[in-house]
Amino acid sequence: MRALLQKAESTEFPQEAEALTARAQELIARYNLDEALVEAELGGVRPDGRPVAVTHPYAGPKAMLLHVVAEANRCRSVWHRERGEATVLGFPSDLVAVELLFTSLLVQATSAMLQAGSRQDPSGRSRTKSFRHSFLSAYALRIGERLREATERMVNESTSADLSPVLASRNAAVERSVAELFPKLRRYRGSSPTNTDGWLHGRAAADQAALGHGELLDRWPGDARG
Repeated sequence: MRALLQKAESTEFPQEAEALTARAQELIARYNLDEALVEAELGGVRPDGRPVAVTHPYAGPKAMLLHVVAEANRCRSVWHRERGEATVLGFPSDLVAVELLFTSLLVQATSAMLQAGSRQDPSGRSRTKSFRHSFLSAYALRIGERLREATERMVNESTSADLSPVLASRNAAVERSVAELFPKLRRYRGSSPTNTDGWLHGRAAADQAALGHGELLDRWPGDARG
């Protein structure tokens, strides 16, 4: 499965990347849902938290990317701007998915952003900073849409009658953990895009991004939970 993901991330052909990416999305979503049911049966599994680096430059859009990845995996992300990191809270299997998937997507976003090159306005003044900020913001929002679509599809296709109450219970437990640890939390709304070119390039890059990570897929031999 690692070979599948690596091919999706490195191919130069968008149609091939789309096909491989769609498969990776389904596997990741199905794995997380299966883990939720197993952990519910075992009992005693509680939400946990772990730090994830969110560094400059463009820390705001990076924090947004982490936020959408966390929400799609039933976790919550709390950004500590001054510390250059965020705390992600969730259940163990979901935290693994968030950290590895965020890292993979950030690498892909940075690569696509740099390949897009620098930008100047008609007067020769640099527009690179606004281009890249808008690029990463659009990338994050589009990735969030794709992750939600993949997760919702797997939930709708599940035949387990226990899944909905299990997911509701896990969501409530994570929200309680957030409220207990961060009672004065404020929501980060992000800034408005200022560069249309960057925004369009960012959404296009997100459409071609591979949504998956090798280590979770490696634990899934023959498309069955290991």
